[in-house]
Amino acid sequence: MFKLWASIVKDVRILLRDKVGISLMFIMPVILVIVVTLIQNSTFQLMNKNKLTVVVSNNDAGKLSKQLTTTISKIGMFKVVQAASKLNEQQMGDAMHNADAMLAITIPPDFSAKIEAKAKSSSNKALKSFGLQADSAKEETLTAPTPLILHYNPSIPESIRFSVNGALTSALQIVESRETLRTLYFAINEKEMPEKLEQEMLNGKAEIKQVPVSKGGSITAPNATQHNVPAWTIFAMFFIIMSLSGSVVREKVSGSFIRLKTLPTNFAVGLLSKQITYLCVTLFQALVIFSLGLWFFPYINLPALNLPADIFGLILVTVAVGYCAVSYAICVGVFAHTQEQANGFGAVSIVILSAIGGLMVPSFAMPGALKTISSLSPLHWCIEAYYGLFLEGAGLKDVVISIIPLVGITFVFQALTFIGLKRKNLI
Repeated sequence: MFKLWASIVKDVRILLRDKVGISLMFIMPVILVIVVTLIQNSTFQLMNKNKLTVVVSNNDAGKLSKQLTTTISKIGMFKVVQAASKLNEQQMGDAMHNADAMLAITIPPDFSAKIEAKAKSSSNKALKSFGLQADSAKEETLTAPTPLILHYNPSIPESIRFSVNGALTSALQIVESRETLRTLYFAINEKEMPEKLEQEMLNGKAEIKQVPVSKGGSITAPNATQHNVPAWTIFAMFFIIMSLSGSVVREKVSGSFIRLKTLPTNFAVGLLSKQITYLCVTLFQALVIFSLGLWFFPYINLPALNLPADIFGLILVTVAVGYCAVSYAICVGVFAHTQEQANGFGAVSIVILSAIGGLMVPSFAMPGALKTISSLSPLHWCIEAYYGLFLEGAGLKDVVISIIPLVGITFVFQALTFIGLKRKNLI
């Protein structure tokens, strides 16, 4: 026991001398989690608190184009800025730049005329289906309405463009439905449709209530903090590879492993001391980042982190994640020949494993083949376990399905480490 304690003290002293390694393990992840959460929190709030500025160039003189502009304003996600009509592409780009807008809409000159013609045609068909006399003068061949043109900045995410397109489609449908109702009502009653009746018919739709599904019964909607803090905690844990793998390489190059074989001690003691030391480091990393989310985030106008109800499950998952990170770092250090190799391969491999594991892009958004490959990344099982606890309100029994593959991958790293040490005659 004394030998293990002496070895742990030695590893702690080596770690404390590695100022760059400590900054990479603590300062860099803290800055990363704050910056990424701030950015993603703004994205989360974009569609409900912040409004997208949209420039509207109306080339139509009819009333329906004005109704469309009003309807777009009432959607709630747009701030409409009127621009001059008949703008070319260059002028529209300038108008977007001047208004600091990411989007612009061009309403074609025949917008009102085409919508009115379509409404009259639909009304005529409805009257015929009711067995009523239709106006034969209204029989005409319809041409497709000239489409609206949506101009967008290439930097705007595709997901936001789809949301914008859906909102504009809804606005168009409202304008078309209102005009069809008015035309049909006038054809039957020969008077204008009462505004109250029009509002009842158009606004009497069923509401949609969004409820997040959770295994623990909670209905608290996840936020940017709940998504980012667990993800970047995992990233920070695995980034100990920059310090731990370098330490292993230095001891190989300096001959420390060989000298241990001549001493009255077991090599396993030295290896175990590194694992215990850096496992404690990973647990301290998690404590720091979780504390940051709990108490510091509210001071910078970010949602506070909500810890899972199953604290024991959280601790067990954190230990499993930390031990996997330690095992991977030691494995890389054993097979690397130089410290530069260990640091270079370690940093790049962690970024790749993070990307395919679902830390940067959600696994459900990946194509089929990549989704299968992601299951080979230990970080995939780490994030699945954490998300189960933080986002789904799950308990330990619910995330065991993610912990088991993670433990299996850890054993693989341990086995590879043993094989590497054996081949290099270090044990």
